[in-house]
Amino acid sequence: MIAMDNAIHVTDKAKERIKALMKESGYDENYFLRVSVVGGGCSGLSYKMDFDKEEKPADQVFEDNGVKVVTDLKSFLYLVNTTLDFSDGLNGKGFHFNNPNASRTCSCGESFAV
Repeated sequence: MIAMDNAIHVTDKAKERIKALMKESGYDENYFLRVSVVGGGCSGLSYKMDFDKEEKPADQVFEDNGVKVVTDLKSFLYLVNTTLDFSDGLNGKGFHFNNPNASRTCSCGESFAV
């Protein structure tokens, strides 16, 4: 595990939603949240989230707020100190990445640039 000052962080609301989604999908405690950065979106890079249960050799592994988060090394370079949040309000429902490394984001919040 990497020191928590260079990690991916998970808010309480995001934790609640992740745990609920895992339960609804029938995933057990062997599964974790895989977060990655892929090319695309209106700003050039997009976030991708999946549930997975197999770590790869170069994966970066974190645990924050009781949630195991895994990312590949290339994606981690974009995600250092990012906080994953969840909103269920009227201004937009869903997961949101608060990424201090992003130089700009698009209005939909799904993509960013560095």
